[in-house]
Amino acid sequence: MGWCHGFKLHLLCNDSGEVITFCLTGANVDDRDRRVWTVFSKVLFGKVFADRGYIKQELFESLFSQGIQLVHGLKAKMKNKLMPMWDKIMLRKRYIIECINELLKNKANLVHSRHRSIHNFIMNLCSALTAYCFFENKPEALPVYVEKSRQLELFSC
Repeated sequence: MGWCHGFKLHLLCNDSGEVITFCLTGANVDDRDRRVWTVFSKVLFGKVFADRGYIKQELFESLFSQGIQLVHGLKAKMKNKLMPMWDKIMLRKRYIIECINELLKNKANLVHSRHRSIHNFIMNLCSALTAYCFFENKPEALPVYVEKSRQLELFSC
């Protein structure tokens, strides 16, 4: 019989694949929890691109009041909203965080099932995150250039 420590690692990264900050919570804590975003909002500004799991009106309003815009996709029964093309392109860059998770698990040996003490778990987590910081080939978003087109103009001056 082993010990079971149910934890969830929340990562915040930029488009270059660098981990900006992280938050460790219990496994039963929601991703949209106020405490998680209190940690994240200390280092954030501008836009945050998230998946549909982060849709919550209170979260959007609290981040917006701090000058942070939460950009996410739409759920099936939501009204379609006009979104800039750059935001739509950046929403498709979700593979960055998935690649970081894969590198942490496989290359940095972040294993959660072998620890019998909380101290060993925290030490393994910190060492895996530190090792990831020294990786040379981090996943990053490919540069995207949106061409300015005059195709929709009715009248040219």
